[in-house]
Amino acid sequence: MEYETIIYQREGSVAIVTLNRPERLNAINAKLSAELEDLVDELADDDQIRVAIITGAGRGFCAGADIKEMADASAQQSSQRSRRRRYRFFNKLEDLSKPVIAAINGPCNGGGLEIALCCDFRIASEAASFGMGEVKLGVIPAAGGTARLPRLIGPARAKEFLYFGNVIDARRAYEIGLVNKVVPVVELMSEAMRWASELAERPPLSLRMLKYCVNVGMQMDLMSALDYESKCAEILRSTEDYREGTRAFVEKRKPVFKGR
Repeated sequence: MEYETIIYQREGSVAIVTLNRPERLNAINAKLSAELEDLVDELADDDQIRVAIITGAGRGFCAGADIKEMADASAQQSSQRSRRRRYRFFNKLEDLSKPVIAAINGPCNGGGLEIALCCDFRIASEAASFGMGEVKLGVIPAAGGTARLPRLIGPARAKEFLYFGNVIDARRAYEIGLVNKVVPVVELMSEAMRWASELAERPPLSLRMLKYCVNVGMQMDLMSALDYESKCAEILRSTEDYREGTRAFVEKRKPVFKGR
């Protein structure tokens, strides 16, 4: 499928997704939202893709919602159902059964940060910055910011971040646990590819179950989460990848996982 607001590339089993509206700092408009949803569906159906990287074209990751489009009178008249549809890709991205790495190359604000929160890992360049300034516009995040951010960095820090709406740099983002790693600008994509390449060698079924256990388990009480984990582990013991992994361990060789 051809995309207008996204550049989609493949390097082996790694998908590289570049938000491509650099003239608007990759701000999310209706077209980008629809194309991201289509692409996430495409990634979900492609068994050859094991890991995805999301980054931004130009000098930023994503400035959030396209305020110019939001301010348009016709946009303001859009239905609640239409607005919900526009934000549907966030949940799909979070639920994608494959690891997703956000390679954050510059400003990452509002909806852009909400995209990053839906990813499994966030690697930031030293030029990256982060903010959720919706409060300064008289609104609040509408794509999971108030739900996902506290689960990642804790409610007290999330409230400070959300209530004041101020921007923080990459080092501060690392200190509060918002990002996994900070690297020099020139090393961002090579570091993201290093992570992706290593993850691509892991058994995809195990990664899928790990993602389910963490994401679903966060919404459960402890005993229910432990029960869910046990059931997922039992399912994996019947797979070809489990037998390959144990054989390779005994034979002291590198396993070859096939996702079966």
